[in-house]
Amino acid sequence: MNTIEIKSRKVNITLLVLRVGIGLLMLGHGIPKLQMLISGDIQFPGVMGMSPTLSLALAVFAEVVCSILLLVGLLTRYAAIPLIVTMLTAVLIIHGDDPFAKQELGILYLIVYLTLFLLGSGKFSFDSVLRNYRVDK
Repeated sequence: MNTIEIKSRKVNITLLVLRVGIGLLMLGHGIPKLQMLISGDIQFPGVMGMSPTLSLALAVFAEVVCSILLLVGLLTRYAAIPLIVTMLTAVLIIHGDDPFAKQELGILYLIVYLTLFLLGSGKFSFDSVLRNYRVDK
């Protein structure tokens, strides 16, 4: 598989800003869900035949755990996958019959997650540190 290494400082700074910004914003959605899960007062839809508790737990994993991984740039491409699935679920299933205005935020998140999946975390990340550590050994 051929890959193109992006070396531009501006691109790497942009990826850093994108990762940190989207990670913090999604934590704002995920932390209330985590609190709901911990409290046991589950007010969340079951999706694709899953119980509301399982649906909520998967959303919490994506929106909290994967957002933290994005923030630090660790396993970025892998962390983007559950977030992409979560946003596709939100846009197509949860808000599938809603007007575009209700879907728009999920689509914007989805675009950012797809971008991070395709480009990776950039130079200013733990992924880069680990990549350089493996090369040095």
